[in-house]
Amino acid sequence: MPELPEVETTVRGLAKVLDGQRLVTVETRRPDMRRPFPDDLRQRMTGARVSGLSRRAKYGLIESDRGDAMIFHLGMSGRWRINPEDNNKHDHLVLVTESGHHLALNDPRRFGFVDLHRLDALDTYPPFAAMGPEPLSDDFTGAHLAQRFKGKASPVKALLLDQKNVAGLGNIYVCEALHMAGISPLRKGANIGRKRLDALANAIKIILAEAIEAGGSTLRDYARPDGELGYFSKQWRVYGREGEFCGCDRPVKRMTQSGRSTFYCAHCQK
Repeated sequence: MPELPEVETTVRGLAKVLDGQRLVTVETRRPDMRRPFPDDLRQRMTGARVSGLSRRAKYGLIESDRGDAMIFHLGMSGRWRINPEDNNKHDHLVLVTESGHHLALNDPRRFGFVDLHRLDALDTYPPFAAMGPEPLSDDFTGAHLAQRFKGKASPVKALLLDQKNVAGLGNIYVCEALHMAGISPLRKGANIGRKRLDALANAIKIILAEAIEAGGSTLRDYARPDGELGYFSKQWRVYGREGEFCGCDRPVKRMTQSGRSTFYCAHCQK
């Protein structure tokens, strides 16, 4: 599933051809993806000018001058294609701008979706209502983690994946950040001292920034809007590297936590 860096990369790619543009065509080519397209999507977005693009957690937002936000989630295999040379049966939503750019939301598995919500009430959009701070924001600090982890016996990895504690973190980048911070994914949240939480918050910011700079990771069907694959996977410290050597020359291990693979170094992470 595309994670925060992949969505951020997607939003930045879309902004190059969408920001400031008027949408002259908004076409849905099927009634639904994971759930139905909004009934009034075409009416509210056709003729609207894109006033900005942004991201919240793993959601992309295309903002309009009419005060609406078209919110998209890429699901497992979704991606936007910019000026595609062919018509693809998995292009479920097509946008055409006044300058002639064609953008197609392509999703073979249809686990993604599109919603509409008022820009001035985004905090009431159900998936956003209880979300924690963005991990790249100034509000995300070791102090915030200390407050959220206080008294929590759950493993730190599970706490970081809980969107109420921090928005948008996924399995890959949590594994990578925990390794950078030297913290075991099994350690209880309440048992991590403030100094180590400061290091963890900083590691999360560094890992995400590096992944965004690299264009995200290559994840099965995921590609950036320009068709290029992200290459952060070549920089993975532990994720997907079971049996390979960590920087300490000890083997990377894998275990399952809550049905997800966790990759870690038992020597470096305590």
